[in-house]
Amino acid sequence: MRYIEVTVNTPDEEIDRRCEEMAAMGVGGFVIENEADFQDFLEHNHQYWDYVDDELAQKFSGVSRIKCYLTDDAEGQKALRAIRAAYGEVAVAMVEDSDWENNWREFYKPIEVGEKLVVVPEWEPIPEDGRLPLRLDPGLIFGTGSHATTRMCLAALESYVNQNTRVLDLGCGSGILGIGALVLGAKSCLGCDIDPKAPDVAMANAALNGIGADRLTACAGDVIADASLRRGFGTGYDLVLANIVSDVIIPLAPHVPGFLAPGGVFITSGIIEGRQDEVRAAIERAGLRVVDHHCEEEWHQFTAVLA
Repeated sequence: MRYIEVTVNTPDEEIDRRCEEMAAMGVGGFVIENEADFQDFLEHNHQYWDYVDDELAQKFSGVSRIKCYLTDDAEGQKALRAIRAAYGEVAVAMVEDSDWENNWREFYKPIEVGEKLVVVPEWEPIPEDGRLPLRLDPGLIFGTGSHATTRMCLAALESYVNQNTRVLDLGCGSGILGIGALVLGAKSCLGCDIDPKAPDVAMANAALNGIGADRLTACAGDVIADASLRRGFGTGYDLVLANIVSDVIIPLAPHVPGFLAPGGVFITSGIIEGRQDEVRAAIERAGLRVVDHHCEEEWHQFTAVLA
């Protein structure tokens, strides 16, 4: 079945009233795109600012919208006529019925990373190309292997992992970096993320790779604000990973040397073009020396060691 997607530009103060009116016209549900809600989200989630591009910000600038979906039949056409009569010109598009829950999967395919790894979605067959497969269910947690920051960190891991490597993954998300290190042969990994859902997701993805709690553990918490959490991590890690954003990496940097073993390595990314110099300065102020720097798709990645 086809559906009619109807978009009604609406002043903020009119949203509730118009939703009530449209419900009376036979509309069963609404999607609200509200500039005030978008700005409120950004205000309370500074860590995501670097990931909000100009196109997305422009979409929410100066206007709010009510979207609804009507069946493409006599009943839906009747509701559409009523909406047009009430609000004048509205945007209309035809949408084909589909398996909304699973169709997003078609966009995730195996991704070759660096010289050794291939990130393979859970439902895809493992390529027979000799690369080490890293199984992943992308889900809703950041870290699928498709983003440049994740690819650069995974590629950097290859030079520093051996069978004795202990890894600390800060901002672990889906667990992809820590799991990548373990697939490459690392001994163990501890992951931490501020998102309370992340530990379960990371452990589930580890299980897809035959990795159990004896090699990967994960917890939720704010590593910058919580000193007791940092003390619980201990020290002596050969690799510390942080694929986050600049506004988190900068205050995190002073804590990194305390986690590292002698000769340990800090691999970090999530640094948008224009922020690389201040992040590098923060890393160096913390007593680390940058030994490698990569840039891909306007994102930067640094590898640093104790100075």
